[in-house]
Amino acid sequence: MMYLNPNLIILPILLPLLVGAAMILINERNHRLKFIINLSSIAIMLLTALQLLSQTQSAAWPDNIAVYMAANWSAPFGIALVVDRLSAIMLLLTAILGAATLIFSYSHWSRIGIHFHTLFQFLIMGINGAILTADLFNLFVFFEVMLAASYGLLLHGYNISRIRAGMHYIVVNLAASFFFLIGIALIYAATGTLNYADLALKIASLGSTDRFMLQTGAAILSVAFLTKSAMWPLGFWLPITYSAACAPIAAMLVLLTKIGVYVILRLWWLMFSEHAGASAGFGSMVLLGGGILTLIFGSLGLLASQEPRRIASFSAIISSGTLFALIGYGDPKLLSSALFYLISSTLAIAAFILLTELSKRIYTPASSVLALSMEAFAVEEEMQESDGVVILAAMAFLGLSFVACALIMAGLPPLSGFVAKFSILHNLLESTHSLAPLWMRWVILALLMVAGLSAIISLMRFGVRTFWTLSDSAPIRLRPTEALPILVIISLCISMVFFAGPLIELLTLVSNDLQQTPAYIERILQPSIITEEVL
Repeated sequence: MMYLNPNLIILPILLPLLVGAAMILINERNHRLKFIINLSSIAIMLLTALQLLSQTQSAAWPDNIAVYMAANWSAPFGIALVVDRLSAIMLLLTAILGAATLIFSYSHWSRIGIHFHTLFQFLIMGINGAILTADLFNLFVFFEVMLAASYGLLLHGYNISRIRAGMHYIVVNLAASFFFLIGIALIYAATGTLNYADLALKIASLGSTDRFMLQTGAAILSVAFLTKSAMWPLGFWLPITYSAACAPIAAMLVLLTKIGVYVILRLWWLMFSEHAGASAGFGSMVLLGGGILTLIFGSLGLLASQEPRRIASFSAIISSGTLFALIGYGDPKLLSSALFYLISSTLAIAAFILLTELSKRIYTPASSVLALSMEAFAVEEEMQESDGVVILAAMAFLGLSFVACALIMAGLPPLSGFVAKFSILHNLLESTHSLAPLWMRWVILALLMVAGLSAIISLMRFGVRTFWTLSDSAPIRLRPTEALPILVIISLCISMVFFAGPLIELLTLVSNDLQQTPAYIERILQPSIITEEVL
């Protein structure tokens, strides 16, 4: 059998680490050179993610799982990096959004301040490490690298509101990291290990005292991830942070919330599946109830939002709430639909955030204040006859891009958001096995409809105010580096409709992989040290 050299697995971590460190030595005046190096690094990571996904699909590795053991130390003592279909898809999503936001930032944001490109590479490194790692301690390390880089990027191009939001963001995440460490300590005290596979192996045989300590540690640990994923009421920081951050960084923050969801999904199905003995299903009702409350909070916040970044932030909260509710519901059939929704919503919200940066150019600050005042005091415009208005190319691009983002975020046909929600609704109605009462499906269904209606109202209100007006506005210019990333992201969402069948089949395989806990354990804890070579 042909094996891919497992050293490729460490490339998404090692490459951004070395590139980010090397770019510190390059003077900030060589902006174009740093941009080319940064983009080249992300392009290599994109190709690596595609290669890893291809290998997991071609049965090149036993059980479609590749393992890299650092320094050839065997698990559970060695540092294990693991690639399966799910982690390869998340690596691919990270590389796509990383490339899009980096290109978008080229003309303006990356030129403000210092060390933007270095921090960006370290952010990508932390994300990739959190996706690939297979033990809790290194998960903590990579999360801290990711968060430390995000602190600097959030304050990039600083102003008073950005500094204030950055301080809130830092304090919240430091508190979450404190819970993270306490949870890790309790889990280690109960099991004597932090390796994912070793934990999954030992959970079923724990005594009552150790099981209680483990579950307490897992509950405290989940507070850290649920905070980062914006579950209500732990996600109070998100609207403030998204509104203050510059557009490309706010788009990357959308991905960061989904990394928290990814970790919850990975650990919950591994540690508390049907193979966990007395701990099976632990925390499912918390995830389900928290997801439902997050959906309600996000829908109400969306209805109350006027500013576009707050619309994006509450849309991200709704996305997280939907995913938590589906995970907590506990039906494996829903996993493929949930993952399709995760990819679609992440891309759409990121594109919408980038789009809002460009839509600010349509009107001057004075005209924006006048429009809000006329709406507040119900002042009607004088109706005038019009022979029609020529829509400039830039305005047409912004308008059509907004329509596409709105359709996806609201889950309306014919784009990927509708396919995702239709798949979720179909699998909910077909569900026969769950950890929650079956009547809860109707609660989730109703809230998904309400969330979609809230998105329609909020986005229509923003669209009418921004694009549908009789007022004359000055022609706007869009740079290719600003329009291209949005176009590519929206095109990917559209392509998800045309390739929905193969993509859902792939995500169904991902769902099946998540349920194969014994295979995951055996692959990582096999007696021999992993030294696979390319034959």
